[in-house]
Amino acid sequence: MQLPVMPPLAPMLAKVAAEIPPGQHYEPKWDGFRSVIFRDGDEVVIGSRNEKPMTRYFPEVVEAVLANLPERVVVDGEIVVADVARNRLDFEALQQRIHPADSRVRKLSVETPASFVAFDLVALGDDDLRGLPFEQRRAMLEQALAHAAPPVHVTPATRDVEEAAQWFERFEGAGLDGVISKKLDLRYQPDKRVMTKIKHVRSADCVVAGYRVHKSGPDAIGSLLLGLYDEEGHLASVGVIGAFTMARRRELFAELQPLVTDFDDHPWAWARQEEGERTPRKGEGSRWNGGKDLSFTPLRPELVVEVKYDAMEGVRFRHTAQFLRWRPDREPASCTYEQLDRPVRFRVTDVLSGA
Repeated sequence: MQLPVMPPLAPMLAKVAAEIPPGQHYEPKWDGFRSVIFRDGDEVVIGSRNEKPMTRYFPEVVEAVLANLPERVVVDGEIVVADVARNRLDFEALQQRIHPADSRVRKLSVETPASFVAFDLVALGDDDLRGLPFEQRRAMLEQALAHAAPPVHVTPATRDVEEAAQWFERFEGAGLDGVISKKLDLRYQPDKRVMTKIKHVRSADCVVAGYRVHKSGPDAIGSLLLGLYDEEGHLASVGVIGAFTMARRRELFAELQPLVTDFDDHPWAWARQEEGERTPRKGEGSRWNGGKDLSFTPLRPELVVEVKYDAMEGVRFRHTAQFLRWRPDREPASCTYEQLDRPVRFRVTDVLSGA
């Protein structure tokens, strides 16, 4: 492979803003794996955000690149998995695609095929385009992929801030993450937060039903395990919070000791696994790190905490939640899924097609 921009390449990043800035270029924020794709003839390399190769995990994307991208090109974009039946992106299915067994990779490439959504052109032919303004790179991207067919797409875009605001509300129902804003004269700057992202942020009252200790020692809290009650009255595991100072971690450990209990009557007891409920004990042992201990200390589910979260992935928070405040005024039984803000439904196929 011999391209004007060679792998690995750290992609250009975005910083968070509370509002959509006026007078810029706007795109949907895709919820997938950020990827920089390099093609030189029959050679294809898929690089990740952390500059590690992902080529072997997405053979169907490699085939699509060979069929749809120019002979020599470097394109920045996102790999996503679309669940057409549910009309949304499926990040959980996308995560499953990172598997060490080649047979499993091939099987999943058929069962949960991925798509590539392009949103920037880094190099074309012998030309390094990083020094060009984004407005020009975008026009060249549209021309280069004018005849591309699914599963390769060019991300929808607009310069109308009102339309971008509508996307922010409408596209979340398709599993998208918000809106990305770029200045028209923006040069491509690897690993620099020079774009802007506007993400959905919400709050929820959750039950604290357990904790994991910190890696520094057994007398400090590493994370608090959060639960919400479903329609049948079962406490489902929805995520964790864990951003505390070391002093606060030790204070929390002492404060929570009176609530420590055993699993005999705990909603996430061992027996619950056999009944099909989702509990943190189902996550004991991580497929990302086989040696990581994910066991936890159960607490009587009496404390309520208000947390900030961005989106749901199935029945769980998409990312680690953030602590806002304790809610001694709330009863644990009131912490249900019903309180969550449900996004407007929108078909992911419409977003991919630019409709």
